Amino acid sequence: MRRTDKKKKRGRKAIKIALALLLICIGLGVYYWVDQYKQGQSLAEDSSFNKKDKDENDIFDGPEPQYGEINVLLLGTDARKDEDGRSDSLMIAHYNQDKKEAKLISIMRDTYVDIPNHGKQKINAAFSIGGPELVRQTIKENFGLDVHYYAMVDFKGFPKIVDIIAPNGIEVDIPYPMSHGIGMTLQPGVQTLHGDQLLGYVRFRYDYKNDFGRVERQQEVLTKLKEEAVSLHSLMSLPKLLGAADGYIDTNLDKMTMLSIAKGILDNKSQKIATLRIPIDNSYDDPDTNVGRVLDIDFETNIKAIEQFLDDSTDLADKNDKENVE
Repeated sequence: MRRTDKKKKRGRKAIKIALALLLICIGLGVYYWVDQYKQGQSLAEDSSFNKKDKDENDIFDGPEPQYGEINVLLLGTDARKDEDGRSDSLMIAHYNQDKKEAKLISIMRDTYVDIPNHGKQKINAAFSIGGPELVRQTIKENFGLDVHYYAMVDFKGFPKIVDIIAPNGIEVDIPYPMSHGIGMTLQPGVQTLHGDQLLGYVRFRYDYKNDFGRVERQQEVLTKLKEEAVSLHSLMSLPKLLGAADGYIDTNLDKMTMLSIAKGILDNKSQKIATLRIPIDNSYDDPDTNVGRVLDIDFETNIKAIEQFLDDSTDLADKNDKENVE
């Protein structure tokens, strides 16, 4: 056999070996992805969401995003059902696709608003009356802000999702003992908290700041979870996370939009999440009404604060963060 023929034969053999190894790697990758995804799904067997049974409360009529700016309504639901099914937390996640920047607006659940066709009530009542769509309409009517998508999180799944993203826990500085209403006692000091403990931390509100302190802790934890989510470990745990999220998170976000947001966050992973709380300081009263004590806010001031915040008014965002900490 001529030398050139031997070289060609060796070349074909090398190609075959390389293709075989590639196929093995792809097969192992697919097996790993499917196995991890199923493991994540098995964690969500106790989810209270039944995505097969949709009713009028599941319709969400958000407009199409404009100019690459996406607003996602984030709702935390209480699986304990001890608050008439009202949303336990209400946030708006804002993402700018061009700048690859994420921002977070928290609206206090006792904010006194006009709920379309239901009169003046606390904003968290909108969820129990008409689901995410009525919350969307309420935000639009009172704040003039369009929300394009929603993501509803079952709090039963929060600890499991946290432990997938941050298996080594999240470090927080607890200012005083926390116990009332969370089924555990968290001692003061710098602590590393895991799933259930972290849920207790973000839900505790029986301190001198009441619900304001709870919102601060929610924003703190979400910001730290974002930092963990862009780590190498979280990328390896992505299929398991998606499996658990499929059970514990109900959303109308399409996969292409989710992937676009995730890619943007990864590309700009050093960027911190700017946060804003509504109402801002010195812009509300807290009178007693027929629906209990509420936050009767100055809408003009707070709408302006939201507009400035979303228009990259970082001075306002930094000022608000400092005031919240103080």
